[in-house]
Amino acid sequence: MGGDREAPLETERLLLRPWRVDEAGVMRELWTERDPRVPPHRRIDAEGHPTVAELENHIRDRPSSLLAIERKDAGDVIGYCGLVYSGQGAEGEPELGFELLRRVWRQGYATEASLAVLDRARTDGHERLWATVWDWNAASRRVLEKLGFTETERREVDPVHGTKLFTVIHI
Repeated sequence: MGGDREAPLETERLLLRPWRVDEAGVMRELWTERDPRVPPHRRIDAEGHPTVAELENHIRDRPSSLLAIERKDAGDVIGYCGLVYSGQGAEGEPELGFELLRRVWRQGYATEASLAVLDRARTDGHERLWATVWDWNAASRRVLEKLGFTETERREVDPVHGTKLFTVIHI
């Protein structure tokens, strides 16, 4: 597939662009806000890891296809959105991922950012995208529904963390 996965995307209110090292504090805030049902490897551990310094190193050493979401009017980073090429779907089919700080929930930012990413994916030649979501995550499920994702029969049940639902969209 063509295109520059890290090139900035722009919407009416948002700029989606690569993370900057000095934004590791925002990334860590996202980690601290995660629901306790999220598996432990995606939350701050008992020793306080990942630290801001560890996240700075991560940003510096491993550029991500998950773009920082910056509000144009405020100039602040409020989360991320992008495509992950993790192999959850069929070969070459990326997964949409997004996460926003709680203080900006319910303002349409996740949907707006995701629509820009979907448009880029379509331009890059993708025909289908995946998204996984926990069954208990009603807000993210609503966003995916607004975007046009539909649930598949595939599920991964975790007795501790809940059921991970697999959704798909043809773009």
